[in-house]
Amino acid sequence: MQEKKICYKVYSQYLKEKYGEKVYKIPINLPVTCPNRDGTIGYGGCSYCGEKGAGFENLSNCLSVEEQMRSNISYIQKRYKAKKFIAYFQNFTNTYMPFSTFKKNMREACIDNVVELSISTRPDCIREEYLSYLKELSYQKHINITIELGLQTVNYRTLEKIHRGHTLAEFIDAVLRIQKYGFQICVHLILNLPWDEKIDVVENAKILSALSIDFVKLHSLYIEKNTMLGKQYKKGEISLITKEEYVERVILFLEYLSPNIVIQRLIGRAPKEDTLFVNWNTSWWKIRDEIEGQMKKRNSFQGRKYNYLHGSALKKLL
Repeated sequence: MQEKKICYKVYSQYLKEKYGEKVYKIPINLPVTCPNRDGTIGYGGCSYCGEKGAGFENLSNCLSVEEQMRSNISYIQKRYKAKKFIAYFQNFTNTYMPFSTFKKNMREACIDNVVELSISTRPDCIREEYLSYLKELSYQKHINITIELGLQTVNYRTLEKIHRGHTLAEFIDAVLRIQKYGFQICVHLILNLPWDEKIDVVENAKILSALSIDFVKLHSLYIEKNTMLGKQYKKGEISLITKEEYVERVILFLEYLSPNIVIQRLIGRAPKEDTLFVNWNTSWWKIRDEIEGQMKKRNSFQGRKYNYLHGSALKKLL
């Protein structure tokens, strides 16, 4: 049987090579908020963000970290014979809590067979004492740390339109400070925001490459009910690109992206009952397969146009 050729650096394969076997990500849901919801920066959150945040598949946040971990691990061990896990602090802003609470939650996640902590947060919520503690915990528990930063786009005008509450500067600052501690960084992007064009897609790839980001997670914009973006959508104030255009944007992004950056996801998903629009009424995996199929057909691959860094204009002088 011929092995399927993949034209980009796939996360699951990266984990298998790093840890010697398949690794499963366990989502953790904490009762946290974010400074863009509680009034510190703004109210209501980003224009696309619903009340549940991103954790629609999570267990109840009334359960402790350890209870959520053991429950999910027990299920996955029985179903997939899994042995190694990543504790994924997924929902909202997981560094936006009192320091003592943060330390307790991180310690609780370091149970047997957990090889990594992955902590989702905002670029403007990165503090030195939290990073320093994670470094200490990493040494004590022999566990790796990944910080997941929600950026969505490098277009600062679009960031303002979606009420993100930070600009590109905060993101760059966060990356530079996290990298001093040796942690890996995963960046979340939405490639079909209504105000972004193809030039923004390319610039997304270039900036992530220039900053030597480790992972990227691509999301297709879905529009939840009872959100600011949902109201704009229902009034016809925004328009969305076609599925075919989304496929083109993902391929363009990958071609300009450094071949060293690992792709955790090509497209997002959400429950249809909570949304006004999601993935053009198409299963997420069909869109993923279409992207991969088009790349194979065109002989396209990640990093094909990665030729713009390291003094590229001087190459003709060599």
